[in-house]
Amino acid sequence: MSKQFDLAVIGAGAAGLMCAAVAGQRGKRVVLIDHATRLAEKIRISGGGRCNFTNLHATPANFLSENPHFCKSALSRYTPQDFLGLMKRYNIAWHEKHKGQLFCDDSAEDIIAMLKSECDRGNVEWRMGCKVDDVQAVEGDAAQFTLQTSMGSIRTEQVVIATGGLSIPKIGATDFAHKMARQFGLKIIEPRPALVPLTFDARDWEPFVPLSGISLEVDIETGEKKSRILFREDLLFTHRGLSGPGVLQISSFWEPGKPIRINLLPEIDVAQDLVGNKTTIKKNLANHLSQYLPARLVDGLLTAHGFAGDARVADMSDKRLRELGEKLNRWELIPNGSEGYRKAEVTRGGIDTRELSQQSMMANKVPGLYFIGEAVDVTGWLGGYNFQWAWASGTAAGLAAGLAA
Repeated sequence: MSKQFDLAVIGAGAAGLMCAAVAGQRGKRVVLIDHATRLAEKIRISGGGRCNFTNLHATPANFLSENPHFCKSALSRYTPQDFLGLMKRYNIAWHEKHKGQLFCDDSAEDIIAMLKSECDRGNVEWRMGCKVDDVQAVEGDAAQFTLQTSMGSIRTEQVVIATGGLSIPKIGATDFAHKMARQFGLKIIEPRPALVPLTFDARDWEPFVPLSGISLEVDIETGEKKSRILFREDLLFTHRGLSGPGVLQISSFWEPGKPIRINLLPEIDVAQDLVGNKTTIKKNLANHLSQYLPARLVDGLLTAHGFAGDARVADMSDKRLRELGEKLNRWELIPNGSEGYRKAEVTRGGIDTRELSQQSMMANKVPGLYFIGEAVDVTGWLGGYNFQWAWASGTAAGLAAGLAA
């Protein structure tokens, strides 16, 4: 016998938990299904275990999409302040860390417990460790679905797909949402890893391998003219390439085959400093630059770019000093790829938002079928924005499902 529900939410992550709680508290019979046995692993590991749960400054401008206006409706109707209001009711302490990024004082477990409690308030039924093998629309019924699961058959009037993207497969990420979209005839924007470290050809990167572990604040940019985007964030040298918040940010915008540009000293015009003060600088090149940058970084960069660290600045030609200035203020390099989904924090692309209602997140072609969260082609910047999209899109779908007859 099939169990009958008003709404089945597939995926018990941030967006799915939010959606199930909202619909359940509006009187709908909701079942929340997830193939994992542990709840909301991505929340649990985020922010070093303290969950960067939103960003005070979140606006639609902080999100990438082929259809950039789509996210405006949901984000305007559920804001960071709304989520903070929910946390206040549960007495969860938080702090602002950097550029509006908010973290729990204690643990990400506080967020998970809060969302579980919200679901329980809505009498949501749980199916954890439950695999969904098939979802079918019932013929002749505009809003009825049958789900075949490892825990039996479920019949429901509405289905929300909240299974996320392809990032971090070791905690259970799958392409389930994309498969469902294709099954029901919805278009997909080609998915790719985002918020991910960038890599370089091993031979080209060899001179920079000794710099692994060095971190510093830089300006990092990619794109040209109207598509140019720049972030001032920390950069981290790794054995295979570059990481750190600045690189994760730019990775979402970087296009394969195109360069990124790094200003290692954004507050100093290096060429002007070296040429303009050439006659008064008594130190050699490495010692002079080491007042601005870590000595190990200076030595490594000078060697990699073909400059002698022991050269006297006063003895160098203006041309060579300007060349060095260009390397430090506008270092251009072309990644050969990224660390992929295993290191990516999110997935860019996904279900084409032109297939969905921006008010309800429901598929235009399939009444009663919704897609929310990371499964959708809406990707936030690093810093709590993707969780805000999860809360906002989950609430939008939960409200719509809760109002459905």
